[in-house]
Amino acid sequence: MTSPISSHRRSKTPPPGETGQEGLYLRSLSERQVVVNIKLRDGETVRGWIEYFDDSMLRLTREGQPNLFIYKNQIRTISEAGRRRTPRYETAQGPDPGEAGQ
Repeated sequence: MTSPISSHRRSKTPPPGETGQEGLYLRSLSERQVVVNIKLRDGETVRGWIEYFDDSMLRLTREGQPNLFIYKNQIRTISEAGRRRTPRYETAQGPDPGEAGQ
């Protein structure tokens, strides 16, 4: 006969890092180039879009500031800033001239 404690341990859901959802979410943010706010464990908040990520770190690309490689274990939270990154050619000169005739 198994104890209720041991059956409870087996039914426990795996930690978020083991479900694959983190990778899917980061890939979605990266592909859509969503601007995010990343709060670090030391309290500092940085803003940019995620260009690259792997199992242990991510690259945060920022406008007008150096890009950052951030270890995931130093991240407290990632939140969407609510807008998509505007490509540089649109901010500097208006819409891309190659798209005008389409």
